[in-house]
Amino acid sequence: MEFAELREAIEKMELVDSHAHNIVPFESSFAFINSLSEATGHAVSFAPHSLSFKRNLREIAELYGTESSLDAVEQYRRSSGLQAICSKCFKAAGISAILVDDGLKLDKKHDIQWHKNFVPFVGRILRIERLAEEILDGELPDGSTWTLDAFTETFLKSLRSVANEIVGLKSIAAYRSGLEINPHVTREDAEIGLSEVLQSGKPVRVTNKSFIDHILTCSLEVALQFDLPLQIHTGFGDKDLDLRLSNPLHLRTLLEDTRFSGCRIVLLHASYPFSKEASYLASVYSQVYLDFGLAIPKLSVHGMISSVKELLELAPIKKVMFSTDAYATPETYYLGAKRAREVIFSVLRDACIDRDLSIVEAIEASKDIFVQNAIQLYKINLGRELFDSNASESPSYMIGTYVPEHSVSLVRIIWVDASGQHRCRVVPKKRFDNVVKKNGVGLSFACMGMTSAIDGPAEETNLTGTGEIRLMPDISTRREIPWTKQEEMVLADMHLKPGEAWEYCPREALRRVSKVLKDEFNLVMNAGFENEFYLLKKLERDGKEEWVPIDSKPYCSFSGFDAISTLFQEIIAALNSLNVVVEQLHAEAGKGQFEMALGHTACTYAADNLIFTREVVRAVASKHGLLATFVPKYALDDIGSGSHVHLSLWQNGKNVFVASDASSQHGMSKVGEEFMAGVLYHLPSILAFTAPLPNSYDRIQPNTWSGAYQCWGKENREAPLRTACPPGIPNGFVSNFEIKSFDGCANPDLGLAAIIAAGIDGLRRHLRLPGPIDANPATLEGKLQRLPKSLSESLEALQKDNVVRELIGEKLFVAIKGVRKAEIDYYSKNKDAYKQLIHRY
Repeated sequence: MEFAELREAIEKMELVDSHAHNIVPFESSFAFINSLSEATGHAVSFAPHSLSFKRNLREIAELYGTESSLDAVEQYRRSSGLQAICSKCFKAAGISAILVDDGLKLDKKHDIQWHKNFVPFVGRILRIERLAEEILDGELPDGSTWTLDAFTETFLKSLRSVANEIVGLKSIAAYRSGLEINPHVTREDAEIGLSEVLQSGKPVRVTNKSFIDHILTCSLEVALQFDLPLQIHTGFGDKDLDLRLSNPLHLRTLLEDTRFSGCRIVLLHASYPFSKEASYLASVYSQVYLDFGLAIPKLSVHGMISSVKELLELAPIKKVMFSTDAYATPETYYLGAKRAREVIFSVLRDACIDRDLSIVEAIEASKDIFVQNAIQLYKINLGRELFDSNASESPSYMIGTYVPEHSVSLVRIIWVDASGQHRCRVVPKKRFDNVVKKNGVGLSFACMGMTSAIDGPAEETNLTGTGEIRLMPDISTRREIPWTKQEEMVLADMHLKPGEAWEYCPREALRRVSKVLKDEFNLVMNAGFENEFYLLKKLERDGKEEWVPIDSKPYCSFSGFDAISTLFQEIIAALNSLNVVVEQLHAEAGKGQFEMALGHTACTYAADNLIFTREVVRAVASKHGLLATFVPKYALDDIGSGSHVHLSLWQNGKNVFVASDASSQHGMSKVGEEFMAGVLYHLPSILAFTAPLPNSYDRIQPNTWSGAYQCWGKENREAPLRTACPPGIPNGFVSNFEIKSFDGCANPDLGLAAIIAAGIDGLRRHLRLPGPIDANPATLEGKLQRLPKSLSESLEALQKDNVVRELIGEKLFVAIKGVRKAEIDYYSKNKDAYKQLIHRY
């Protein structure tokens, strides 16, 4: 078998070094010998007798044309000067980009900018423990002692202030306290940990486990918000780590935490000697990636080859990355790159011999390992000229990661207003990356006061054309638009200025009440939406445009789905590319009506997924000449469309809505019942958020499975609140409850925020549910309270609801009331105006 093509491809590649450190000047106290070994102190005297030291010294000598001795190489270095040897080493290494962790303490190290003299791209990796130490080494403005709250606020603010200027975060918890991270560390333990750290004096060195766990958990929240990968040191290193605690298997508790399942974790150093363990983790956890720097070139040749082979035994090739772990000297960059090419060639050649790979697949694998995986993961913006001519013209990029410059020209910045309408500003990608990503775009205050009928602020919202906010892109939501090849989209937060949230921001409102639920009760609400919508086709009748249903097929009909299965295949493919899980879909009871159920996730992500889903359905339908509408009552004589939402409560990664044993009442836990009882109690005012238009109440009628009475039931689809026992849940137990009075005109963030606010009140007051209704509530007329029959009645209930007012925030509360009042006024005067809603929702 001929491997010349594979060898040539690997040798010609311009590499992306995804983990390295600063270079130091000659006048630094750092000794050159220390760059060739992990040994320190007296152990360094034995370093020259290791296999890797002898080999690496010889290869440096060959590059410089000197004798293979430490003295000869050091003499050459001094006589040539740092600039010259850097140029020589980086040219020989063939590196096009380096990502530098500048948190390693090196005497007189050069800053990151300096390294741009030798490679086209240099990115920064921020070491979180070092940032924490720098903060604690400083003083509070008033001279007081650091508290956990003061530190956390400063730490998060510091992270967020540089988040758009870095490519990733890094933790060295393995060196300090081990990898058995507790992502649910208590406030009390973190406070004790901070106290112990401070008592040790300055300069601060963070070693307390609970405090490190707190720092890491805070960092993960920022990593998610800004879509930043987190590198974690695993396996061997300096002698101050306990190797037993650096096994990456200790990270499983963290990896199982659903809050952070979207945060990409990079295990550094091939996790040697735990390479097989790392490979396993990368194979079973979607968020785990691998990096083999340090293992190459610090092991023997056999050790390097075997560790990389072990990584690839289970791990997907798309998750394995090259780095040098270079530090202090340019020679470490050269050695890491040179040996990595040789090792990867050897490993991929053997894979071809074993028939695991073809030659073509091996070449593609080498491109992924050396270049593409890092570009995608760290969103590195490199010019196309840095790639060889055989690079794929249409690579398959992961959503939310780097897309080549030539393929994306525009970015849509999306927000959803108080009336539930999706809106966007569009900017060129270059401007987005250079300016908007960090500074946002301007938006008038008036934009949160607009109604479903008029693109101007409603009178009683206190919002006018005077005043401007910033739409700040949430980079973690940045996606390539599946239905158009030249654009991306990103959801936006509303800030008065970058870093300062605006009180009217719906996404911030949901975060705010979610934080109360978490802080007071250690609970997270998960949500999963069911989307009902009509597919309409256009007809011309008497010279007028008319939109009518595409068919008249019955509920769950085979033929009804068959007629549009191709369209749904395209919708599902697009949602898959956006990481939106679809669990089920079918033809609904209305003419041309369909339903699509999404998977459940933490409520903030569920709201984002719902927004993306609506956009996908509308766009794909439009592509096929159809109009998809989520309007609650498209035709007054047909079935309405809802956006039912299933809700559950989670604590430490476990669904705690489910009862702990069969003796529990109603099959749900005490916290589940109290939360749901709060929602039931406040449901009339919640409707002002979840059923926000007069048209919404044309849908919420008896005998339509939309929930018209203030009650709950077990698997009762006529009740507005329904407890569910889906397949896989033991009989008699419930895993979640459904709210049926939620429709496609609701702003999902505001709707979920109102629900959580009501649930919090239930938990605070320990409310209990009344008995379940097991019959059609309409047959119990006079025994049950009718839910609001109009938006006016719901608005009246909202005005009296001080709990929702307090938790949502006074200013946003007033704006929502103003918008709803304007909706009532407009549609009462324009009876047929609802027919135009199909073009807005």
